[in-house]
Parts: sequence; structure tokens; C-alpha cells
Amino acid sequence: MKKTITRFLLITLGWFFVVLGIVGIALPILPTTPFLILALALFARSSPRFHRMLLNNRWVGASLKQWEENKSVSRRTKRNASLLVLLSFSFSIAILHGRVELQIFLISLATLLLFFIWRLKEPT
Repeated sequence: MKKTITRFLLITLGWFFVVLGIVGIALPILPTTPFLILALALFARSSPRFHRMLLNNRWVGASLKQWEENKSVSRRTKRNASLLVLLSFSFSIAILHGRVELQIFLISLATLLLFFIWRLKEPT
């Protein structure tokens, strides 16, 4: 009974993080990739079917496979992620015209995200 509850909880959390990852595509504050990596790890422990589903996804599957195999992210993925961070944060900063403290906060957050993106290991 305890195994069933744990499995159900892991699957539920996995789907929760998949949804957060999807929402993160549109919202600059939510990072998509870490949520999907977390979902992948949860599914690996609870549902081989959902784990395979994420690994075989045509949009994120290759990146997740690469992460699972050697904990690395390709330069192209880093470049694309950086571009999305810059575009979405620029849009948000422009919307907040006149609210300097929020603009500074967003610039700081974007800088922090870019720093972490480019610190990730690249495949050799």
C-alpha cells in the first residue's frame, strides 16, 4: 500500500512539474528545463511509460536524453535558452516602463539565469 501511495505521489509531482515547465515557456520567471528535468527524474522512479514519453518528445526529448546520459547541455540549447531569456525579460522590462525598482529586479534575475545557463557543462 505504501509503495502505491509513493508511486502515485511521484507521478502526480512529475506531472505538476511538466505543467510548470509548459507554463515556463511563456513566463520568463519560470524556467522550463529544470522543471522538465525534475519531472524526468520523478518519472524514472515511478513510471517507465511517462519517463519514455518525455525522452521521446520531439521538442525536449533530445535535450533530456543528453542531460540524463551525461548531465550536459549543448551550446545550441544554451544559446536558444539565452535568447528566450533575453527576449522575454526585455518584453517584461519594457512593460514595466517607469518602475525602475522592478526593472532592476528583472535585469538582476535575467543576469542570474544567464549565468547559470552558461555554467552548465557542455558535451565533450
